Amino acid sequence: MGSSSSSMTNIPDAQQLIQETGFSAAHILRLYERFEFLDKDKRGELRQETVDFASFVRILAHFRPTDTSRTRDGAQQEPANSSTGKLKSAFQLYDQDRDGKISRAELLQVLRAMMGIQVTEEQLHSIAERAIQEADLDRDDAISFDEFRQSLEKVNVDHKMSIRFLK
Repeated sequence: MGSSSSSMTNIPDAQQLIQETGFSAAHILRLYERFEFLDKDKRGELRQETVDFASFVRILAHFRPTDTSRTRDGAQQEPANSSTGKLKSAFQLYDQDRDGKISRAELLQVLRAMMGIQVTEEQLHSIAERAIQEADLDRDDAISFDEFRQSLEKVNVDHKMSIRFLK
């Protein structure tokens, strides 16, 4: 896919990324080859809001299937691919101003980007209104992370937000 001469020594911060994300050395190497393939200009970053390799791996780590056999000691932070990590990642996609709440305007902005011309503006407003009504438990006209988490408690987040892309 990418450069066949890639090795772990060529990958910036490879060991740190293994520790931080839970990917194996083989996974990191494979991701690096894919990253090199996508980096058409060979600048060490992707053009969408300038994503370097470490950012690329950290983002994908959220979508790694949960490894239930791995144990975590108390000193380690919760892995990105835990249920909470996956939910936080999804929440941050909507909470664009990073104020800890998803406003109606933020929800509409993300829905527009995701659905494009497939639905009318009226339908988008209806979807946003219903989402706010269902999830906004404290009636402050916004969705906090706790409300977001509670509204998705019946969804199998580990399954829905996992991509098996490294087999």
